[in-house]
Amino acid sequence: MNKTELVATIAEKAGMTKADAARALDATLETITETMASGDQVALIGFGTFKTATRAARSGRNPKTGEVMQIAEATVPRFAAGKSLKDAVNK
Repeated sequence: MNKTELVATIAEKAGMTKADAARALDATLETITETMASGDQVALIGFGTFKTATRAARSGRNPKTGEVMQIAEATVPRFAAGKSLKDAVNK
């Protein structure tokens, strides 16, 4: 399912226009992104938790030259599925 199909499904289930559903989805995603960028997490009980984690610096290899290089520490997004989501997927 892509974003257009998701917006159409949201509009149908919520009884709203596709334009309203698109604005609501955009606002939701923007809010989650801003919250994670500030270092906080977003917990949706039963669905899951969006959070960030720090990936440590490490050594890697350039696949083309084989040269050893350092990969810098990075903050990466994480999602931990909630119990209800896990149960729904594993039916």
